[in-house]
Amino acid sequence: MKNTVFIFCCIIILSVSSSKKAKEGEKPEWAKKDIRDYSDADMERLLEQWEEDDDPLEEDELPEHLRPMPKIDISNLNPEDPQSLLEATKKGRTLMTFVSVVGNPTRDESEEITKLWQTSLWNNHIQAERYMVDDNRAIFLFKDGSQAWTAKEYLIEQEKCESVTIEGKVYPGKYSNNVKQEL
Repeated sequence: MKNTVFIFCCIIILSVSSSKKAKEGEKPEWAKKDIRDYSDADMERLLEQWEEDDDPLEEDELPEHLRPMPKIDISNLNPEDPQSLLEATKKGRTLMTFVSVVGNPTRDESEEITKLWQTSLWNNHIQAERYMVDDNRAIFLFKDGSQAWTAKEYLIEQEKCESVTIEGKVYPGKYSNNVKQEL
Protein backbone atom coordinates (compact mmCIF):
# COMPACT_ATOMS: atom_id res chain seq x y z
CA MET A 1 0.00 0.00 0.00
CA LYS A 2 2.79 2.43 0.93
CA ASN A 3 4.65 1.58 -2.29
CA THR A 4 1.55 2.37 -4.34
CA VAL A 5 1.11 5.76 -2.67
CA PHE A 6 4.83 6.49 -3.11
CA ILE A 7 4.73 5.61 -6.84
CA PHE A 8 1.55 7.64 -7.29
CA CYS A 9 3.18 10.70 -5.64
CA CYS A 10 6.30 10.31 -7.79
CA ILE A 11 4.21 10.21 -10.95
CA ILE A 12 2.34 13.37 -9.96
CA ILE A 13 5.55 15.21 -9.11
CA LEU A 14 7.17 14.17 -12.39
CA SER A 15 4.16 15.18 -14.46
CA VAL A 16 3.92 18.59 -12.77
CA SER A 17 7.61 19.31 -13.08
CA SER A 18 7.81 18.19 -16.71
CA SER A 19 4.74 20.19 -17.76
CA LYS A 20 6.40 23.57 -17.17
CA LYS A 21 7.46 25.26 -20.41
CA ALA A 22 10.45 27.01 -18.86
CA LYS A 23 12.22 26.90 -15.54
CA GLU A 24 11.52 29.72 -13.12
CA GLY A 25 14.86 31.41 -13.73
CA GLU A 26 14.62 31.16 -17.53
CA LYS A 27 11.65 33.44 -18.20
CA PRO A 28 11.91 35.62 -21.27
CA GLU A 29 12.36 39.34 -20.73
CA TRP A 30 8.81 40.22 -21.74
CA ALA A 31 7.42 37.84 -19.12
CA LYS A 32 9.30 39.58 -16.32
CA LYS A 33 7.51 42.90 -16.90
CA ASP A 34 4.56 44.13 -14.92
CA ILE A 35 1.30 43.28 -16.75
CA ARG A 36 0.45 46.99 -16.91
CA ASP A 37 3.63 47.60 -18.95
CA TYR A 38 2.87 44.95 -21.61
CA SER A 39 2.89 46.14 -25.21
CA ASP A 40 0.53 44.77 -27.87
CA ALA A 41 3.25 42.37 -29.00
CA ASP A 42 3.65 41.09 -25.43
CA MET A 43 -0.10 40.56 -25.15
CA GLU A 44 -0.09 38.71 -28.46
CA ARG A 45 2.72 36.40 -27.24
CA LEU A 46 0.78 35.80 -24.04
CA LEU A 47 -2.33 34.89 -26.03
CA GLU A 48 -0.34 32.52 -28.25
CA GLN A 49 1.15 30.87 -25.17
CA TRP A 50 -2.31 30.59 -23.64
CA GLU A 51 -3.77 28.94 -26.75
CA GLU A 52 -0.70 26.77 -27.39
CA ASP A 53 -2.12 23.59 -25.91
CA ASP A 54 -5.74 24.13 -27.00
CA ASP A 55 -7.36 21.70 -29.39
CA PRO A 56 -7.76 23.12 -32.90
CA LEU A 57 -11.23 24.40 -33.78
CA GLU A 58 -13.58 22.36 -35.91
CA GLU A 59 -13.79 23.47 -39.53
CA ASP A 60 -17.28 24.95 -39.12
CA GLU A 61 -16.18 26.90 -36.01
CA LEU A 62 -13.31 28.66 -37.78
CA PRO A 63 -13.75 32.25 -38.94
CA GLU A 64 -14.79 32.37 -42.58
CA HIS A 65 -11.44 33.65 -43.85
CA LEU A 66 -9.65 30.62 -42.28
CA ARG A 67 -12.04 27.97 -43.62
CA PRO A 68 -10.85 25.99 -46.61
CA MET A 69 -12.49 26.78 -49.95
CA PRO A 70 -15.30 24.39 -50.86
CA LYS A 71 -14.40 21.63 -53.28
CA ILE A 72 -15.87 22.32 -56.71
CA ASP A 73 -16.53 19.46 -59.11
CA ILE A 74 -15.89 21.15 -62.45
CA SER A 75 -17.17 18.15 -64.40
CA ASN A 76 -20.72 18.91 -63.17
CA LEU A 77 -20.57 22.58 -64.18
CA ASN A 78 -21.63 23.94 -67.54
CA PRO A 79 -18.80 26.09 -68.96
CA GLU A 80 -21.42 28.02 -70.97
CA ASP A 81 -23.16 29.14 -67.75
CA PRO A 82 -20.90 31.49 -65.73
CA GLN A 83 -23.66 31.99 -63.15
CA SER A 84 -23.49 28.33 -62.07
CA LEU A 85 -19.73 28.68 -61.64
CA LEU A 86 -20.21 31.79 -59.47
CA GLU A 87 -22.85 30.00 -57.38
CA ALA A 88 -20.51 27.06 -56.81
CA THR A 89 -17.60 29.27 -55.74
CA LYS A 90 -19.78 31.26 -53.31
CA LYS A 91 -21.23 28.18 -51.59
CA GLY A 92 -20.70 28.53 -47.83
CA ARG A 93 -19.23 32.06 -48.17
CA THR A 94 -20.81 35.34 -47.11
CA LEU A 95 -22.09 37.44 -50.01
CA MET A 96 -23.62 40.92 -50.12
CA THR A 97 -26.35 41.79 -52.60
CA PHE A 98 -27.63 45.31 -53.22
CA VAL A 99 -31.35 45.70 -53.86
CA SER A 100 -32.93 48.94 -55.08
CA VAL A 101 -36.59 49.86 -54.71
CA VAL A 102 -38.46 51.52 -57.63
CA GLY A 103 -39.19 55.24 -57.56
CA ASN A 104 -38.45 57.66 -54.75
CA PRO A 105 -39.87 55.93 -51.68
CA THR A 106 -39.29 57.24 -48.18
CA ARG A 107 -36.92 55.30 -45.99
CA ASP A 108 -39.88 53.87 -44.03
CA GLU A 109 -41.58 52.68 -47.23
CA SER A 110 -38.38 51.03 -48.43
CA GLU A 111 -37.91 49.49 -44.99
CA GLU A 112 -41.40 47.93 -45.15
CA ILE A 113 -40.98 46.65 -48.70
CA THR A 114 -37.54 45.10 -48.10
CA LYS A 115 -38.72 43.64 -44.79
CA LEU A 116 -41.54 41.90 -46.67
CA TRP A 117 -39.03 40.55 -49.22
CA GLN A 118 -36.73 39.36 -46.45
CA THR A 119 -39.61 37.55 -44.73
CA SER A 120 -40.59 35.89 -48.01
CA LEU A 121 -37.02 34.72 -48.52
CA TRP A 122 -36.85 33.35 -44.96
CA ASN A 123 -40.13 31.50 -45.57
CA ASN A 124 -38.44 29.90 -48.57
CA HIS A 125 -35.46 28.83 -46.38
CA ILE A 126 -33.14 31.47 -47.80
CA GLN A 127 -31.43 33.22 -44.90
CA ALA A 128 -30.68 36.85 -45.59
CA GLU A 129 -29.90 39.69 -43.23
CA ARG A 130 -31.13 43.10 -44.40
CA TYR A 131 -29.48 46.48 -43.88
CA MET A 132 -30.79 49.77 -45.24
CA VAL A 133 -28.01 51.85 -46.83
CA ASP A 134 -30.09 54.55 -48.52
CA ASP A 135 -33.71 55.65 -48.78
CA ASN A 136 -34.33 53.27 -51.68
CA ARG A 137 -31.46 50.79 -51.34
CA ALA A 138 -30.72 47.86 -49.04
CA ILE A 139 -28.04 45.24 -48.60
CA PHE A 140 -29.13 41.64 -48.33
CA LEU A 141 -26.36 39.63 -46.66
CA PHE A 142 -26.37 35.90 -47.37
CA LYS A 143 -24.31 33.58 -45.12
CA ASP A 144 -24.42 31.04 -47.95
CA GLY A 145 -23.61 33.07 -51.05
CA SER A 146 -25.00 30.46 -53.43
CA GLN A 147 -28.50 31.41 -52.20
CA ALA A 148 -28.09 34.95 -53.58
CA TRP A 149 -28.95 33.89 -57.13
CA THR A 150 -32.09 32.08 -56.02
CA ALA A 151 -33.07 35.18 -54.06
CA LYS A 152 -32.31 37.32 -57.12
CA GLU A 153 -34.81 35.33 -59.17
CA TYR A 154 -37.48 36.06 -56.58
CA LEU A 155 -36.56 39.72 -56.10
CA ILE A 156 -36.49 40.75 -59.78
CA GLU A 157 -40.04 39.39 -60.13
CA GLN A 158 -41.30 41.83 -57.49
CA GLU A 159 -43.24 44.86 -58.72
CA LYS A 160 -41.34 47.33 -56.52
CA CYS A 161 -37.84 46.01 -57.32
CA GLU A 162 -35.73 48.37 -59.43
CA SER A 163 -32.60 46.18 -59.57
CA VAL A 164 -30.48 43.57 -57.82
CA THR A 165 -26.68 43.79 -57.89
CA ILE A 166 -24.59 40.67 -57.24
CA GLU A 167 -20.80 40.65 -57.64
CA GLY A 168 -20.94 43.92 -59.58
CA LYS A 169 -23.50 42.67 -62.10
CA VAL A 170 -26.83 44.52 -62.18
CA TYR A 171 -29.99 42.53 -62.79
CA PRO A 172 -32.92 44.89 -63.52
CA GLY A 173 -36.31 44.17 -61.98
CA LYS A 174 -39.05 42.86 -64.26
CA TYR A 175 -41.20 45.97 -63.69
CA SER A 176 -38.42 48.57 -63.54
CA ASN A 177 -38.10 51.42 -66.05
CA ASN A 178 -34.77 49.99 -67.28
CA VAL A 179 -36.46 46.83 -68.55
CA LYS A 180 -39.33 48.77 -70.13
CA GLN A 181 -36.84 50.94 -72.04
CA GLU A 182 -34.98 47.87 -73.31
CA LEU A 183 -38.22 46.34 -74.62
